[in-house]
Amino acid sequence: MGIGLLRVGIETVWRALLLSVFLSVAAAAQTGTDAVADPNSVLANEIVGVTRGDYSISGLVTRRPEAKVFKHGIALFPGYPSIMKLREEAGQPRFELGGNFLIRARRHWVDADTLVISVDAPSDEWRSFSQLFRAQPRYGADVAALLTEAGRRYGIAQWTLVGHSEGTVSAFHAARMNPALAPRLILTASLMVAGRNGPGLSGVAWNELSSRLLWVHHADDPCAYTPYHEARRVAELTHGPLLTVRGGGPARSAPCEARSAHGFVGVERETVAAMLEWVRTGQVPAEVGGK
Repeated sequence: MGIGLLRVGIETVWRALLLSVFLSVAAAAQTGTDAVADPNSVLANEIVGVTRGDYSISGLVTRRPEAKVFKHGIALFPGYPSIMKLREEAGQPRFELGGNFLIRARRHWVDADTLVISVDAPSDEWRSFSQLFRAQPRYGADVAALLTEAGRRYGIAQWTLVGHSEGTVSAFHAARMNPALAPRLILTASLMVAGRNGPGLSGVAWNELSSRLLWVHHADDPCAYTPYHEARRVAELTHGPLLTVRGGGPARSAPCEARSAHGFVGVERETVAAMLEWVRTGQVPAEVGGK
C-alpha cells in the first residue's frame, strides 16, 4: 500500500513538472520572446523613451555597436497586439513580441549606415492598444516625439516606417500624421479586412497619405484578414509598388501568427533585403523567394 502511494506521488510530481514545462513553452510561443539564442542580441540593443505627461512611449534601438553615423532610420511597428512592454531588467532590454516578423528579423536591416527602432505602444495603452486610438492625433504626436528623440541621439532627421499585420494600422496613421518625419512607408502583410479588433486599413483615406508607399505581401498568406488579392487591389489603387514574396516555410504557427507565410517564415532575409534596397534606391523587384 505504501509503495502504491509512493508511485502515485511520483507520477503526480512528474505530471506537474511536465505541465509546468508545457505551459512555459506555450507562453514563450504566445509572447514570442525568443529569449534563448536570439541572433539579434549580438547587436547593440538599447531602449529610447520619452515621457509625455503621466505616460511614456519607448522604442528598442538596434544597431551595430561600432556604428556612430547613420544615413537611414527604420521604425518598425509589430503586429497584434503591437504591445512590446519594453522595460529594462538587470541592465538589459526586455520585451514581448520577439517572435513577430519585424522584431525577430530586425538584424537584417542593420548595417554601418542603418539602424532600426522597434516602436512600443504608449505605456498607458498597454492594456488595450485599440486600432481606433492609433488613428487619433495623440498617437501621431506620441510617435513623433519618440522618433524625434531617437533622431536627436543618432543623427537621423527622417524615418522609413514599416508596419506588419495589425502594425500596418499603426504605421499608416503615424506616417499620415507626420509626413515630414516619415517620407517613406512600407506595409507588410497588411491588415485589409475588418475584424473584432477594428477596421484595419479597410476604411482609411489613402489620399491623406503623402509618404511614398511600398506594399509587401506573401502570395500564400494564409490569414483571412490579410489576403494577398486585397493587398494587390489596393496597391494598384494607391499606385504603390507591390513586392510579392513566395516560398519559405515550413509553417510553425497558426495562419495569422508569426511563424507562417503571414510572417514570411523562411524568407525573412530576402524580404528585408528587398525592402532595404527600396529605402536606399527607390527600386524594388516584383518578387523575391520562390518555391
